[in-house]
Amino acid sequence: MGDRMLIGEVADATGVSTKTLRYYEREGLLHEPARTSGGYRDYRPEVIERVGFIKQAQTAGLTLRQIGQVLAIRDDGHAPCHHVAEVVDRRLDDVEQHLAALRQTRAQLREVRSRLDELEPVDCDPGAICSAIT
Repeated sequence: MGDRMLIGEVADATGVSTKTLRYYEREGLLHEPARTSGGYRDYRPEVIERVGFIKQAQTAGLTLRQIGQVLAIRDDGHAPCHHVAEVVDRRLDDVEQHLAALRQTRAQLREVRSRLDELEPVDCDPGAICSAIT
């Protein structure tokens, strides 16, 4: 077999499950590997770097779809830098919007918590479900 690797070896080397590797293959993130005479997946060593890139891109906040686009550009022999910049800009905008929403939620929760600290259960309006929230 030489420098080729079976799926379990790739999983061990990358920290990604065999199920995830098969999923990446189905989604086109990994090239379909050759097969051994017994029908087992027979990966080239380069798959380690590719899986590492996928994991790093996910950690950076890219979706698998976006990662697939980046890989396709590189596979076509082009540098994906401009595309990555566009994707990152969109993801940053999304994250900023989520952060703003979370800050607003945090402020509302702090207000409710403050009211709860000052509220005695006997003073609650019996017609309200929870006086601290309404």
